[in-house]
Amino acid sequence: MALAAALARVATLLLRGGRAPAPSASLSLGIRRELCSGVPSAAAADEPSAAGEAEPWEDAEAEILRDVEPVVDLVKDILHSGRYGDGGFLSPNDEKVVVEKLLPHHPRSEDKIGCGIDAIMVDRHPDYKKSRCLFVVRTNGDCEDFSYRKCLRGYLEEKYPSHADRFIKKHIGQRRSQLVRLPQ
Repeated sequence: MALAAALARVATLLLRGGRAPAPSASLSLGIRRELCSGVPSAAAADEPSAAGEAEPWEDAEAEILRDVEPVVDLVKDILHSGRYGDGGFLSPNDEKVVVEKLLPHHPRSEDKIGCGIDAIMVDRHPDYKKSRCLFVVRTNGDCEDFSYRKCLRGYLEEKYPSHADRFIKKHIGQRRSQLVRLPQ
């Protein structure tokens, strides 16, 4: 896999005219960003009411779905649409979404980022060869895989603490990757 990452890196550099990817100015982990809104979290103040109060669970669930669907759809597209081959680096726009709206919510984000992010790459998981996942390519050349589901769980537990467990059980689960769609 290290060879594939190195070859993909060289190919990317050649396609970019020999320029390295621009470093992202917003890689600070001190500030947690909102998943889709881009507004810093004010804890549970913005959280939907608990079930049985003013808003029923269904309203809270719909709000959470509206919040996370765009990012989940993008990540699924990145991993499964064929836009990126194995060892492919994300476009600057896709990388920005992953770095700003997902990665900071991973429970071990600081360990995953390590010495700094050079790029985000899509490749086969080293242990589960049929699974594609996202990798942080560090500034020292090391690669570290990370789970977008763990990032999503962290975000939900932070922003919607009273609804996170129920939402995760229903929509994210261990093998369940299909979010229930909102009516159009």
